[in-house]
Amino acid sequence: MAYDASKDQVLGSWENKETGLTVSIYRYGEGDPKLQIGPRTYTKKDGTKGKTKPGRLTMDDVLWLYEIIDEIKDKMTGLFLEEGKEEE
Repeated sequence: MAYDASKDQVLGSWENKETGLTVSIYRYGEGDPKLQIGPRTYTKKDGTKGKTKPGRLTMDDVLWLYEIIDEIKDKMTGLFLEEGKEEE
């Protein structure tokens, strides 16, 4: 089965303004919500924005994730409860 962009839903997203790292909750079709780490945005020499894979996380990235992880967990738990699924 080929990827269909119209089935990809963003259910929540957070961006670290300092490092450009983005963390998002996605659902594809009727599948379970899943956490995606990345991409990382950056400013090119010409001033335009670009995106790249997150690569290795810096200490700033890890501390930022630590600060928001409860919010992410609560959002994902709420999504699972809305669907009537139990947490594993």
